[in-house]
Amino acid sequence: MGIATFFLRRLLAAMTAIAALVVATFLIMRVLPGDPAVFFASSPVPTAEETAYVRHKFGLDRSLPSQLMIYVEDIGRADLGTSFTTGRPVLTELRERLPASLELAIVALLIAIMVSIPLGVMAAIWKGSPLDHFARIVSSIGVSMPTFVTGLLLIYVFFLWLGVTPEPVDRIDMFIASPPRVTGFLLIDSIWTGDLTALQSAAGRLILPSVTMAIFVLSPLTRMTRSAMLGVLSSDFVRTARAMGLSNTTVYVRYALRNALLPVLTMMGIVFSTMLGSNVLVERVFGWPGIGSFALNALLASDYAPVQGFVLLMGVLLVAINLAIDIAYGFADPRARRGA
Repeated sequence: MGIATFFLRRLLAAMTAIAALVVATFLIMRVLPGDPAVFFASSPVPTAEETAYVRHKFGLDRSLPSQLMIYVEDIGRADLGTSFTTGRPVLTELRERLPASLELAIVALLIAIMVSIPLGVMAAIWKGSPLDHFARIVSSIGVSMPTFVTGLLLIYVFFLWLGVTPEPVDRIDMFIASPPRVTGFLLIDSIWTGDLTALQSAAGRLILPSVTMAIFVLSPLTRMTRSAMLGVLSSDFVRTARAMGLSNTTVYVRYALRNALLPVLTMMGIVFSTMLGSNVLVERVFGWPGIGSFALNALLASDYAPVQGFVLLMGVLLVAINLAIDIAYGFADPRARRGA
């Protein structure tokens, strides 16, 4: 199968998934108890006139298929409604808060990769050794502890007890001016504008929440790396490379790790998708102004327009990430294109 055909099939599957997501998001708001017009009203306690106006504005007095078409048209116009808790358009809130969540998830994933891949490789090379048992223990701890427990424990140890990290609130110190917004990523914007003070503050406040999320995803990455390496190390081409007298570094890195990274790459995409959806508790614990904490606050206030926008945005991001992983896997391994 050619690359173009493979790409088109994956793109079609992604578009189908997004269409199903739009329908599911639409139906979720209709099956919730209560009147949907009250959910989308601009005040917590709307009057009868305001409820009737909202019902007519959103087409809630029409048939369900007609309401779905109106909802799709609103999405096409990038209109996700207005949050009555902030009084601002939901899309604006999500667009401003998304970089904070992405920055946290990306840094946490990089930390997890830098620890899990070397640990998984060494555990596979020295199978049954104390290092292998240590890797299993680390993986078990990471997957058995909820993220909010890990976060609170890190806050207690490194902020309250040792005092080596800044207070776990917000992305930057309140007495330090944020750098001019270029990308929304404080680390990148601070480097771009040369603001070293903001960079130091942003990096310091990013340590604890990113480590908390990294510990959570450390287990699947380490386990997958170890399992993939064990499978590759027992293959014929590795035995042939050893028989040819190649050094251990060449065998392990150039041949074994290079082939073992393909399933690990897929796991990275799954893990990153999970991190974006499960960072709500981490953002809540650390007062991180991301889309997760915004959606949780809106849900607690029965402000359902931001919740609906959050679900839709997260679904689109997950589909886009999976599509990128599938395409990258197809380029890396032609067998994936033949099996598509």
